[in-house]
Amino acid sequence: MRLMRLLPLGVVLMLVTLFVVSCGNTSHEVHHTGQTDSLINAAYKAHDYERLMLLADSLETTGDLSDVRANYWRGYVCSRQKQARRAEFYWKKVVEAEVETTEDLVTYAKAASRLSNLLVMKADYEGTLKVAVHTVEKLEEAGCDTIGDFANLLTSIANCQLHFNMTEEAAANYDRAYRKYQQIVNANHTDASYKSSIISIITTTLNYLSAKRYADAQLWTDRFENMLKDYEAQPKADSNFIDKQHARLGFYRATALQGLGNTGEAANAYRRAQETAYAKTGDGRIEANEYLILAHRWREAANNFSVLDQQMNDYGMRYSLDNIIQYLVPKYRSNVGASRRDSAISIGNQLCSALDSAVVWAKQDDAAELATIYDTQQKEAQIAQQQIDLSRQRTAGSLIALVLITVFFSLYTYNRREATRHLTEAHQKLEDAHGKLQTAYDQLEKTTKAKERIESEVRIARDIQMSMVPSVFPDHEHVDLYAYISPARGVGGDLYDYLIIGDKLYFCLGDVSGKGVPASLFMAQAIRLFRSIAKNLHSPATIATRINNELTEDNETGMFVTMFIGLADLNTGHLSFCNAGHNPPVLGEVPDDGSLDKPQAAHYLDVESNAPIGLWPDLQFVGEEIDTIIGRPLFIYSDGLNEAENPDQEQFGDDRLLDILSNNRFKDARQVIDTLIDAVEKHRNGAEPNDDLTMMCLRIQ
Repeated sequence: MRLMRLLPLGVVLMLVTLFVVSCGNTSHEVHHTGQTDSLINAAYKAHDYERLMLLADSLETTGDLSDVRANYWRGYVCSRQKQARRAEFYWKKVVEAEVETTEDLVTYAKAASRLSNLLVMKADYEGTLKVAVHTVEKLEEAGCDTIGDFANLLTSIANCQLHFNMTEEAAANYDRAYRKYQQIVNANHTDASYKSSIISIITTTLNYLSAKRYADAQLWTDRFENMLKDYEAQPKADSNFIDKQHARLGFYRATALQGLGNTGEAANAYRRAQETAYAKTGDGRIEANEYLILAHRWREAANNFSVLDQQMNDYGMRYSLDNIIQYLVPKYRSNVGASRRDSAISIGNQLCSALDSAVVWAKQDDAAELATIYDTQQKEAQIAQQQIDLSRQRTAGSLIALVLITVFFSLYTYNRREATRHLTEAHQKLEDAHGKLQTAYDQLEKTTKAKERIESEVRIARDIQMSMVPSVFPDHEHVDLYAYISPARGVGGDLYDYLIIGDKLYFCLGDVSGKGVPASLFMAQAIRLFRSIAKNLHSPATIATRINNELTEDNETGMFVTMFIGLADLNTGHLSFCNAGHNPPVLGEVPDDGSLDKPQAAHYLDVESNAPIGLWPDLQFVGEEIDTIIGRPLFIYSDGLNEAENPDQEQFGDDRLLDILSNNRFKDARQVIDTLIDAVEKHRNGAEPNDDLTMMCLRIQ
């Protein structure tokens, strides 16, 4: 019997919610750890699953994304598109792969966690245990057992053990998962860690209720209440989330007490739940029915089920074989128990019709997913065959090289023996050796001169590149602007520029993918296009769109540039801008007394998730605006700042940057830049720069 048919109403919702918010301190959100993660994070936040799948394919091909992370994101996209078979297919590829880096290990844990949830929901308990137990052992061995996904895997193991009536083992793993979530919450007092912990406790409570182990369920409602109280004490706790969980706490406690025969206490717990706002919503009314049906309060349950069809429409859900058992059958039973004969007959007809449709849809969906998986496997088989052929060619080449080396050493040995027998020729050979030495010396001298010439040419190229970005900044009564650029190599791919046209200030800052000469050439194109298009007084979004159209044409190298483009009105301070896949800028606030020589609170701008420029043709970039930034410093930078590393490979970080900008006094834009240059150098502590560093600070007086 499938798990969906065993669980009470709302269990599947809890599992899916856990599936989304689990992992605590390893959530999906990426904090500017590089251009690859920036691209993925932008598509993830925009729910653009087609682009996310395309990025997984293209970035894996270029080597910017490992096969472990690429297959994880493919599985994630399939799960969001309700393609469970394909999601399972990709996540199994992750858990079967060889994990080599810490980043891949965390991704491996996420994939295993979500795969175990998926297998539990389809009642594949043996498959769940095989994945979850192996992953838990691997994470413990690697010392990676303090993440939310580890705790979620323990919960999945306990779910299976409870199904197999291994109650003591299940209780031990549930308790262990609970302690892990407590550790995560104590170490990270974040909204995500609390919510993950609470949802995990809810899942355990519902599993005990489903197994009719009401005494155990009551114990977990107490843990639920304690964790919820801790979360309520947090300064920025989500009030809507708290209201919803108080309602659920009441529903679950009422169900457990009713199952234990404490009908009066159960009714009181249910009444407390009804005082919440969530209990009056459609979702809340459906979740309340587990208790009402157990208490034989048929009429109330039947009334609650009257919103079921509307809830299904609101969520865009259709009746499947699982939710027919989960929703329509209890709805039918409630109306029969309430003696509503006509309603029961109508629901019975609806149930039969839904069953017919669900069978057809299930066959069609399964066939479509299996066809897609088969096509994927065929393509992978072709790639594998190509790799085998390439391996054979390399093996043949190695054998040829081995034969040549053997022949070489044979000849070398023969010549040495001949040299020994002809000692009389030693003097002549010595002179020959002297001549060869002189030749080698001459060659070394030529090589040294060539190297010096190349270094000179690189210096010239750097000077040319630096001449393309402004070194003189506006001498304007309304503008305080200063910028700085430092390539990691001789030449680089970062850029900045500005133009003042009348009372309009156009400015930009960008970061080209890659480094060295190719990046510098691409950077030169981007600056040239910005200047020529901005002179026609176009909006930042139009400038980004037109630069993209130019750079994507014949872009066989696949290079791209992230850019922040702005247009400021020097009279009103109005700012129009377009962020094309770049790090979000920092905007300061004017103190209450209006003074500009005191520390100013600052925050990262919440920017539109446009794609970088140069990747895809015909994109229409979206612009944004701020009414006025007069007196509010705007700071723009490349990721060579926040990702600058010290000898221990620790990054400078977003929080450190925001702290410096918020808690220091700056008399002008140049002092802001100079302060951050000193802070980065101090943080690097002698380590070589790992990326180009570019910064710009602007304040409209």
